[in-house]
Amino acid sequence: MPARLTAPPPWQAGPIPFDLGGGRRTDAETRQTYFTPAAARVLYGTPGRPCRWHRFMDLRQGTLHLRGIELLRTDTARQPHQALAVLHFDIAGPALLETLRAIGHRQSAGPDPLDGALSPAALLEAVAVPQTDAPYTLAFVTPEAHHSPALRQDGRLPETADRWLWSLASRSTDADFPVALEEWPKQRAQVLRLSADWSALVLRHGAAFLGHRPDTGDGDFFGFAESHCRTVYLDALLLGTVQRDHIDELTDALSGIFEGARLARRVSALERRIAAFRSTYWRQHLTAHGPANDLLTAYQAQHRLPARFGEILAEAADYARLVQTQESQQIAGALGVLTILGLPLSTALAALPLLDLQGVVPLLVALGGALSATALVLTTRYGRLVLSSLSGQGSEGDG
Repeated sequence: MPARLTAPPPWQAGPIPFDLGGGRRTDAETRQTYFTPAAARVLYGTPGRPCRWHRFMDLRQGTLHLRGIELLRTDTARQPHQALAVLHFDIAGPALLETLRAIGHRQSAGPDPLDGALSPAALLEAVAVPQTDAPYTLAFVTPEAHHSPALRQDGRLPETADRWLWSLASRSTDADFPVALEEWPKQRAQVLRLSADWSALVLRHGAAFLGHRPDTGDGDFFGFAESHCRTVYLDALLLGTVQRDHIDELTDALSGIFEGARLARRVSALERRIAAFRSTYWRQHLTAHGPANDLLTAYQAQHRLPARFGEILAEAADYARLVQTQESQQIAGALGVLTILGLPLSTALAALPLLDLQGVVPLLVALGGALSATALVLTTRYGRLVLSSLSGQGSEGDG
């Protein structure tokens, strides 16, 4: 969920280092080998300048068990203390979907379980202030042998598995949001088959991972899969969220580009912001490993980020051309004024020696004639265009 940092977190630097077994841990150093350097800098910071902190916890309330909290600093131009808070839970028993529905504030769901001691405001007290009560959820569940709707049968995956996956990702049931039968092929087409063992689905308000064979417990591959969901796959979705926030801010900046004077200066500043976003955050390729890229691409597609960023680039290019046109008109107008003023004046002054006229009176007469000729030229269509280019167009540009 988005949050606003109120103080530097007195926590351990880096993401939560979950154990992978065999002495391996998913710390920042390990994860950086998974991502490209540019993506790693956004997600973990640089040596001496961390942008992510964590603390382990062991807090239980009802069916929820809080294992830890992370904070990722995601500054923007307008929100210099923006961050993303991540809460890592285990949920006991068959309460996962109902818990997700309650977090998503579905009409027939129970009360929000993130209250009391598990309230984000209480968990982040003195460190950050939550900015929303509807967080993005990421669910991971592996079935047991009796969960036949999620299991492969004779090597084939039943449609019920994808319906369950959609419910987990959307935090809803058919009663909350009945999907038309004609829409199910589109929904199933969005599912990512990570392997024969499990699938993933990324939607606007949540993502889910679902196993397709019975979980055999300790030592099963699903333990490794869970650590990936809590680490590198989570990080891919976090980067998508950061991209969305920056694109939202750039879109808002474009909408107010004509408010006030000094258009050229505002367009130039906006172009610098777009270039900084493009070089720092806009990544559609995170790693040589496929699933993280696929998850990021799926998140971007849900929020139309590639199309929106393309529109931002096109709109900014239009404004840049407009500024260039205005500046060209101003330059042409200035040259026109020099021509209108300079030609009669230089002609009059050049004529004085030829006519062997000296003294103040001939000079004043020449200057008066030059100014009269200039005033006459300014009343013509060409003169009006020159004045218009300097006054009318110039007032909309740099003033």
